[in-house]
Amino acid sequence: MKRSSRIAVLASLAAACLVLHPTSAQDTKPPTPPPARPRSTGPLVSPELRTDGGVTFRIRAPKATEVKVSGQFGPDVLLAKDDQGTWSGTVAQVKPGVHEYRFMVDGLAVIDPQNPAVKPQRWPNTSILHVPSNPPAPWDLQDIPHGTLHEHVYLSKALKTWRRIVVYTPPDVAKAGRLPVLYLSHGYSDNEASWTVHGKAHWILDSLIASRKAKPMIVVMPDGHAITPGATGFAEYAPANSAALGNELLQDIIPLVESSYKVVPKPTGRAFAGLSMGGHHALTVALNLHNQFHWIGAFSSAPPPTNSVSAGLDQPAAVNRDLRLFWVACGNKDFLFQNNRTFHALLDSKGIRHQYVETEGDHSWPVWRNYLVEFTPKLFR
Repeated sequence: MKRSSRIAVLASLAAACLVLHPTSAQDTKPPTPPPARPRSTGPLVSPELRTDGGVTFRIRAPKATEVKVSGQFGPDVLLAKDDQGTWSGTVAQVKPGVHEYRFMVDGLAVIDPQNPAVKPQRWPNTSILHVPSNPPAPWDLQDIPHGTLHEHVYLSKALKTWRRIVVYTPPDVAKAGRLPVLYLSHGYSDNEASWTVHGKAHWILDSLIASRKAKPMIVVMPDGHAITPGATGFAEYAPANSAALGNELLQDIIPLVESSYKVVPKPTGRAFAGLSMGGHHALTVALNLHNQFHWIGAFSSAPPPTNSVSAGLDQPAAVNRDLRLFWVACGNKDFLFQNNRTFHALLDSKGIRHQYVETEGDHSWPVWRNYLVEFTPKLFR
């Protein structure tokens, strides 16, 4: 192309541009940028405890349309999404305590992937938020002497399968003489690690022993599911499961503990307590194995049917002779509240001595931690 032709083409294009985009004084200013959207920077942190008492939760879910956080700290909170697909939101003024929570991502329950603290369960679905108190609560980590957690894996003769227990020994156990033992059972959805990881039983014992409110003791936490839960309902499952656990206690767990630790090897040195399904175990032990365990605590129990504990109900004098403490407690908002009242009335009608306590609260771990704090100082006195 000749130089004159090229110049003509460029001139034509310039004219066309002037027609399509006429120049004005306004066009000489740079265009206004769109408003900036929140952007997550740095590593994702969740949950984040804020200095103002709030807690911020975050989760990355770029394709989600709605995310909220649901927990024991109050109503559900909707989260907001930034341009990187990270959802975040702050719950204001979370009360101190150990709270359960989860995310609801488009209706699907999800644990917090940024939080390694997960509640031990047979079907894990819950993250843990621990907000310390000031001054510390018994379940908070404190600068005091601490005991030790041990794990034992053993082949159960009673159940013919491998089983696991978690054992707490108090501080300075090597210097102590023979110690009494509390056998502590969990609820239906939990496992042998729940009382420590989520219930903070070891820190509670550390605190009570350090303050001289409780006697030094060993705590044994078995897997309360001696029989694996199946298709049957709890009413059918629970009595058979409690009977199987009782057999395992006598054949496997007590012999293992008494051969591994310096303990008081007699019923006066053994206590049994549990929550919910573990309370079912405790009431069964109280009425069927009172000659083996002389201290009983039943927290928010699912009471056993009378035909499964008739041995004790029909021999109240033997139960009263053996049990040094039979402590039954339930919260007034617990769905098992009326069941516990009914069982309390049954024990009264049979003349079986026990302490029955009604408290504030529902069927939850904040209630059961308080029960352990109240119950443990009563033991082995």
